[in-house]
Amino acid sequence: MSDDTTSDSYTARLRELQGARWKRVLRVQAPYQWNIRRHLGGRRVLDVGCGIGRNLRNLPPGSVGVDHNEASVEFCRSQGMEAYTADEFHALPKATYDGMLMAHLLEHLPPGVEHKVIDEYLPYLEPNATVMIVCPQEVGFASDPTHTSWLDADDLLRICGETGIRKATSASFPFPRPVGKLFVYNETVVVGDAPAP
Repeated sequence: MSDDTTSDSYTARLRELQGARWKRVLRVQAPYQWNIRRHLGGRRVLDVGCGIGRNLRNLPPGSVGVDHNEASVEFCRSQGMEAYTADEFHALPKATYDGMLMAHLLEHLPPGVEHKVIDEYLPYLEPNATVMIVCPQEVGFASDPTHTSWLDADDLLRICGETGIRKATSASFPFPRPVGKLFVYNETVVVGDAPAP
């Protein structure tokens, strides 16, 4: 597997992982989709780092995905989702969103770049929009060679504070925090309000 998240092979890997029959039969994404709906339900969401649309496909109408991988964006479009590369998105007439999702994005960035990426998209949010950031815990982080930045709840809360995201809280999902050392799909979830104007 390529460790380049912009490559076609990375998109192919995501499609293969998501398309596993047992995952579809058991609906393993259901609890994670419920958690996203619980925090962002009903809002028009900007899904930054949307990948192949695993979350985007379940977001309310009017939601938009952005990703730096052209093949992933094309796959989203082929599935009827509205998705853009970052350059395409920034060239559009400016729209605003009631929520922003950054699920499994920040851990792929070089250390210290998280602020820049968050700041790049905050201007597209309505005042008091909900921001949701999701990162893997230990086993999940170790499961993917494209993960470069380990970020725990304290790191994410600090980054939120430094970027102006208010009232941020963190939780471990779907299981308590110690399970992240054993279960690949345990996540750290941070939710807060976009900066006031």
